[in-house]
Amino acid sequence: MTGSRLSLLIFGVVFAAALVLAALGYLSLRRWEQAAERQLREQARDAATMAAEKVEMAVVRVEQYAVADIQAAVMDPGFGADAVAAWRARHPLFDAVYLCARDGRVLYPPGAASPGGSPDDAQAIAALRGEISQGFWDRGGRRHLQMGGPSDGRVLLAAVIRDASRGPLLVGLRRDDRALGGALVDRALAPAEGRSALVVVDAGGRSVWASGPVGSAAPVITVPFGEALPAWRVALYEPSGVAPRDMVRRQAMTFMAAFALLLGLIATGLIATYRLQRRESEIARLKSDFVANVSHDLKTPLSLIRMFSETLELDRVPDEARRREYYAVLTRESERLTRLIDNVLDFSRIESGRQRYDIVPGPVEPVVHEVLESFRHPLAQQGFAVDVAVAPDLPDVPLDVEALKQALANLLDNAMKYSGDRRKIRVAARREGAGVAIEVADEGIGVPPAERERIFEKFYRIGRSETQGRRGSGVGLALVKHIVDAHRGRVTVEGGPGEGSRFTLHLPGAEGPGA
Repeated sequence: MTGSRLSLLIFGVVFAAALVLAALGYLSLRRWEQAAERQLREQARDAATMAAEKVEMAVVRVEQYAVADIQAAVMDPGFGADAVAAWRARHPLFDAVYLCARDGRVLYPPGAASPGGSPDDAQAIAALRGEISQGFWDRGGRRHLQMGGPSDGRVLLAAVIRDASRGPLLVGLRRDDRALGGALVDRALAPAEGRSALVVVDAGGRSVWASGPVGSAAPVITVPFGEALPAWRVALYEPSGVAPRDMVRRQAMTFMAAFALLLGLIATGLIATYRLQRRESEIARLKSDFVANVSHDLKTPLSLIRMFSETLELDRVPDEARRREYYAVLTRESERLTRLIDNVLDFSRIESGRQRYDIVPGPVEPVVHEVLESFRHPLAQQGFAVDVAVAPDLPDVPLDVEALKQALANLLDNAMKYSGDRRKIRVAARREGAGVAIEVADEGIGVPPAERERIFEKFYRIGRSETQGRRGSGVGLALVKHIVDAHRGRVTVEGGPGEGSRFTLHLPGAEGPGA
């Protein structure tokens, strides 16, 4: 009986411990569920907001072109109904043009303000007269005026144009948002990859564009557009069963089932649950950081491109040398944007198993020089001294030219980003048996020996103060390793904190490993 009582006591203790652990685990999982759901919703909101900004920027560009075109037509002495008809044929987004003088006279269309005129024309003229202040006449610019109710779908774009003979004129372009359709949105938004679907909804609640079939999917988040598209919204849908709430709850149920199954192995179950929860939280945090960093890196070149292109478009740079400088900035930032987008797209293809490489024998030297040439301007602008040493007797090796360029570009970008005050970079290529070794070395902050393996993991960034202040997507070195592995090679890193870093790509020849 003593043995039975002892067994019963042990069972009771284990069972009680399991109940306490299950209760604590349940409470912990509930908190985790709420935090994970908040993080996923924020990621969804970021994606929907970015889509709304892209569409609105596309609409604003169309409006800018339309205003410039109507201004040229108004300046023509033969301006009239034929000129307006030709303008409307070029700009189907707008269905009416109104032209007013500063004293309130309606110059076009004739008779629009008369009692026998169209009610729509009268409403537009009244909106222009009532909403446009004297300050707007002096200041100029553009303004969107809502016509009718929120579901009417019509917007009046008001702008002041300057006519040397008639003084400032107020032009109103009536936009029919029902004509927007999916063509403009298609140009602004690429089809979304994955299971999520973005849907653009107009002021009347009608679906204008969708990145994929919605079916029985449920809306996760809805984001409104800005002034250019009042009452329009972007909605993010997730298929039934994979919405953030469902995913988080399903994981929580899985953990609870694991507690029940591991009742007899309480210690092992406790350790496993702790590690799994910690891992899931780390992945959620890294993904959140990834979205935030990519969003920031996208916004920076986009903002510069937009600012300089608008300055050039408005002809505010009379000096030819300054114009060439602005063109160089546009080229550099577009190349930077292309590299970032290529990294994200390639990483997505790698994650889904769809990445393919076209590996054929070829020379390495042109690839090295082409990458260096693409970085020539930012390297010079940031004051880097670049030492290039390419051996003359390099053999041809099996390679995918574009993939190898991407790998070298990522290494050069990292070298620039983490060089600190010692702005010196060395790029070398040498023969290594039947293959080739390509080095990219800097004299920056270096990589601790304990971190050398982890820096090639996706989303991983070294947890030091010198690196946390520098933004990055966290996938650049992961892409480098994947590319080198696909070439049956390997990548190594040397150097320590304060000593700089030397990354080496070892590419085997035709007779190399695995041949």
